[in-house]
Parts: sequence; structure tokens; C-alpha cells
Amino acid sequence: QVQLVESGGGLVQPGGSLRLSCAASGVTFSSYGMGWFRQAPGQEREFVAAISWGGGTTDYADSVKGRFTISRDNNKNTLYLQMNSLKAEDTAVYYCAASRRYYSRYDSQYEYWGQGTQVTVSS
Repeated sequence: QVQLVESGGGLVQPGGSLRLSCAASGVTFSSYGMGWFRQAPGQEREFVAAISWGGGTTDYADSVKGRFTISRDNNKNTLYLQMNSLKAEDTAVYYCAASRRYYSRYDSQYEYWGQGTQVTVSS
């Protein structure tokens, strides 16, 4: 049974930082491209970042490029998202997802999803 469990969300002031984690089980983690997506209230889910099987290739949405960093530790079956210089518009539920593809920015190409973790950026 595949499980993806996100953690690390919370309330942070504008300009602050958070590090999200996604622990995977029930999959051969190193064989999956991984991604982060987010969904704000009343909006569609959007791509944030993706990383290839071994971590050698990464991709970011323009809105987070230069502020967020995606990484993975295949020995710990864990995906990370380091978020710096957070803005109010980053407020959303953040989801991690696993894809059998090398990596992807399209949510339809992800087979497994976590339940999400809330990130709120507010003063």
C-alpha cells in the first residue's frame, strides 16, 4: 500500500521560511519522479516543483523559482521542499505526489498523492 505523508506546514510571517517533508512508503521511492503541488482556496491545484528519480533534474513553477528548492533523499524515502522568502500568495495546501515518469509538471501524470499540509503566510 502506497503512502505519502506530508509534514512541516504551519503559519509563517511574510519573508519567512518553512521546510516541507514527504515520507514515502510502499513504493520503490528511487524509481519515482516526485512533485509538489499546491491548492489555494477557490483555486485549481497548481504545479510547484518536480524532481527526477535520482534528483539530478529539477523543475519549478515561475512563481517559486529562486525561492523554493526541491530535493530528495532516496536512502530515507523522503522528499523535501525548502521554501524561503514566503509571500502571502504562497498560502495553500501543499501536496506531494509520485509519478512513474522520470518527472513531470502535470498532475495527471502522478499516480499517488499525499493528503496535504497547510501553509499559511500571514503577519
